[in-house]
Amino acid sequence: MPDLLLLLFLLALLGVPVLLACGATVFAAETAPRGRHGLMRSGHLVAGGCVAAAGLALTALTAWWTGEDVHYDDFGSSVTVLLAVVGATTFALGLGPFVPWLLGVLGRGGARVPAALRLSARHLADRRARTAPAVAATMIATAFAVAVATVAAAGTAQSRAQYVPQARPGALVVRLDSGRPAPGIAAVRQELPGTDVARGLSPVNPYSLTVWTADTVSSSSPYIGDQALLRYLTGDPSFPYDKGRAVAVTSEKGRHDTARIEYRAPEDPPGDPRISRTVPATVVAPTAGGVEAVFLPAELVLGMGVKLELEALIVDPSLHRVTAADRDRVQERLGESAQAYLEESFRSSPYWLLFVGAAGPAAVAGALAATVRSRRPDRLLLRVGGSPAAARGLTACRAALAAACGAVPGAAAGCAAGVLLAWPFTASADWDPAPRVPFETPWSSIALSAVAVPVLAAAVALLVRPGRRR
Repeated sequence: MPDLLLLLFLLALLGVPVLLACGATVFAAETAPRGRHGLMRSGHLVAGGCVAAAGLALTALTAWWTGEDVHYDDFGSSVTVLLAVVGATTFALGLGPFVPWLLGVLGRGGARVPAALRLSARHLADRRARTAPAVAATMIATAFAVAVATVAAAGTAQSRAQYVPQARPGALVVRLDSGRPAPGIAAVRQELPGTDVARGLSPVNPYSLTVWTADTVSSSSPYIGDQALLRYLTGDPSFPYDKGRAVAVTSEKGRHDTARIEYRAPEDPPGDPRISRTVPATVVAPTAGGVEAVFLPAELVLGMGVKLELEALIVDPSLHRVTAADRDRVQERLGESAQAYLEESFRSSPYWLLFVGAAGPAAVAGALAATVRSRRPDRLLLRVGGSPAAARGLTACRAALAAACGAVPGAAAGCAAGVLLAWPFTASADWDPAPRVPFETPWSSIALSAVAVPVLAAAVALLVRPGRRR
């Protein structure tokens, strides 16, 4: 049932924008005058403005709902995201009637602009019922690309701030399955010959070990091992190894000269651990990008009567540089008995580029569709001389102007929608939500989209061989 609900949510999340985007092109066609000199009905513009304002208000209200850095449950997060998307696409839907209005304004004005640009504007305004839907498609595709890029920038900034490394940058960590025999160190050394492998140990299940330092900093998963593991955590080969002393690798300020170790089983009552011991401790700052943890010498834990088992194998990045290909080879040799992980620091997800990449050709295609001529004699072509070069130049000018009429307002609309959509899309579903971090609006990408779409449309139009005149 949860999978079905997730599928329905994804279908709604993708289907609603598509339907409303198609509605924007229909809205633009239905409100367009049939002739060049026809004026837009004020009722159409008022209706479009009201629809756009309602959509923008819904998106802004959803952003306000999700403005606090608190826990949002899964259902609430899904509903707010869907409402925000509906509001943003309704906003785009309401912009449909303004496309034929803009084409009419351009067709009637521009007496002092170059002839090719003036003739192109008149051509687009001549049959607005045909050209307006195509220009509206360019506007919607550009707005979609800009909104996705803006939301991706906000999500990337938030994910980078919340990212917690699982190991030192460049370290290979092989986590073993305690229920299955694994090739272990031999497999790693066969694929990475001459590598010094540190071993991470853990109490035999179902027992747990908790370490408290400074009475406030605790670690329920301390690193237990030998000198090689301590060298990996500190990044300092000369750091002294004391079999009876804990090491707190932390950037926290406070008193860390002792550590209290509690060892308990599930059946132990709260506050009454099976074994409790206080040992000396030393504090050391973590390396750049390194993990913060508490290290316990294996001899110290074994001396408490705790049984240990091999949990992980770690390749120190300061001793051996591991590549993604090395990780894949180790994983193939280990099979399903272990999981090899290479810490590569935070990397942003590139999947949003797929949506932007799909929207770009759609925007250019809309602009080209607006320049398609009928089979009747093209009087505009006759007026500029009728040569093939002039025909291609006029076609390219038409395509660029149609693309600009869609891309420029689309980029502005997408920017406004994207900034508001960033709030619900970065709302936290965790019980301990992290505060939001500011993000930089991708102004360069927004400006590029407004310029690149007309340039690409003109370039493609130049490659099209003009048809014969009849």
